[in-house]
Amino acid sequence: MSHVAQPPAPISRKRTTALALPPRGAAVERAQAPSTPEPFMVTVTPPDTWVYALRLPHDPRAARVARMTVRATLSGHGMGEVVDVVELLTSELVTNAYRYAKGPASLRLTALGGGRLRVGVWDSSPHIPAPFDRPPGDRVPCAPVDAVGGRGLFLVQEYADWWGGWRLGDDQMGHGAGKLLWFEVGRRRAVAERRV
Repeated sequence: MSHVAQPPAPISRKRTTALALPPRGAAVERAQAPSTPEPFMVTVTPPDTWVYALRLPHDPRAARVARMTVRATLSGHGMGEVVDVVELLTSELVTNAYRYAKGPASLRLTALGGGRLRVGVWDSSPHIPAPFDRPPGDRVPCAPVDAVGGRGLFLVQEYADWWGGWRLGDDQMGHGAGKLLWFEVGRRRAVAERRV
């Protein structure tokens, strides 16, 4: 025997009105605000913080999509002075994610406040390349001029204020969830470099 669910009976207008209006008398007095305020906690998010995230398919056009997203986002938030640097460094990270990982990647732009921006790129490869394999901010020598690759990531240590990377957790089979490479830049540095 099958049972078909029936829709609930409609609520009459009279009943709705009765539920919507408070009863007269004591209930109305109780509904009024107390004379002494209850303790409460206020959390404040600075107005210049925000986060954008973008999932990128394993596609050769992913770096272009990432560059366009960076340019539009930073320009829209009045961070035009760091657009070129962030666009270049993001393009390097996303290109490497496409070249060396087998799956999709993710891009995350986070405004930290005070004109600072953190960019993170996640991919499925657990390998952390130099200079990201060192503590944040440590410098490593550039790749030789005749090297096939490796020079692009060194742009990060030239133009970013901070950078780093870490592997993401292992699953039960011992496979990692990939890595996250990140860098930070700030408005003050971009403006200072322009004046020099």
